[in-house]
Amino acid sequence: MFEYETLKLIWWGFVGILIIGFALMDGFDFGVGILLPFVAKTDMERRIVINSIGPTWEGNQTWFIAAGGALFAAWPLAYAAAFSGFYVALMLLLFSLFFRPVGFDYRSKVQDTRWRSAWDWALFIGGFVPPLIFGVAFGNLLLGVPFHYDETMRLEYMGGILGLLNPFGLLAGLLSVAMLTMHGAAFLRMKTEGLIRERARTALLVAAAIAFLSFGCAGIWVAFGMDGYRIISMPDVNTAFMPTMKVAERSLGAWLDNFGRMPILWGLPVAGLLAAILSPLFACKNKDMTAFLSSGLCVAMVILTAGVAMFPFVMPSSLNPSSSLTAWDVVASHKSLGVMFWVVVIFLPVIIIYTSWIYRVLRGKVNEAHINANEHSAY
Repeated sequence: MFEYETLKLIWWGFVGILIIGFALMDGFDFGVGILLPFVAKTDMERRIVINSIGPTWEGNQTWFIAAGGALFAAWPLAYAAAFSGFYVALMLLLFSLFFRPVGFDYRSKVQDTRWRSAWDWALFIGGFVPPLIFGVAFGNLLLGVPFHYDETMRLEYMGGILGLLNPFGLLAGLLSVAMLTMHGAAFLRMKTEGLIRERARTALLVAAAIAFLSFGCAGIWVAFGMDGYRIISMPDVNTAFMPTMKVAERSLGAWLDNFGRMPILWGLPVAGLLAAILSPLFACKNKDMTAFLSSGLCVAMVILTAGVAMFPFVMPSSLNPSSSLTAWDVVASHKSLGVMFWVVVIFLPVIIIYTSWIYRVLRGKVNEAHINANEHSAY
């Protein structure tokens, strides 16, 4: 069995991997949903776009379920705090996700223009709202969440849904929507032909430019205009202790502490910015697979940059920094982490291998001939 400190670090990595996996795999599904009303003009074109992700979108949600399960099992205090602080936002997320399964299943059941158009916009909502909420939530994590523990260790959340809609939170939401739209456009370039593919290139150029600018602006804001958090003292990290047993502070530029200690980490945001530039360049040269890999690299680097900046903080408290939740004090018991470690080691490769096999089997482009040949099974 690993030491408790080692397992805490491992689970910080596991949660990060699952979040990145969700963003990469379900992210382009969201992006395709966002682009559906804009890159496809006719009913056949929209069916082509929908069926580019139709066979795999449900499987991609495995990453979302796995990430949520890992958060509940490994970081129970963070799970509780998140549902207290972001309850309304998470309910909006949940209801927006409802649009996707019913939209896919019902859209082509009735041959009526208004019916299909309504479901097209429902799929747009199901693609646009989740990335926006995730981005706003991450932005507010960097700012700090208004909660604290009282003298009886009850968590009290003092904010509201409107407090989440602050300028930096909205900037983070814009970045999230833009980079997943870029990722979705790159995917459509690989899976479609003709006018849809050309419109996807235009969308990729616009989304990549917005992602580049918003990521750069967010970085400058974090470095020069925002208080970060740092730990001053705490108990031995190899032991179990309550969050309030440490001492933490807010300080301008504290989110850059880890980059200062390990300058090599600056390669993460630099790689993210370069990937946002390279993806549209490769798309213009018709190197669609490389453009898709570049957009995925951008998504991964943006998330890693935020995660590395915050480490070891998971949910900082803007009301009382010492109540902040960190990778050292938010975790489950030593034994629980050890048992779940082997569960992840066994099943995560299974998910990766199965997903890779599915995409290999379903490789190739979706076009009008494919839809006509599969009229009864295609969405």
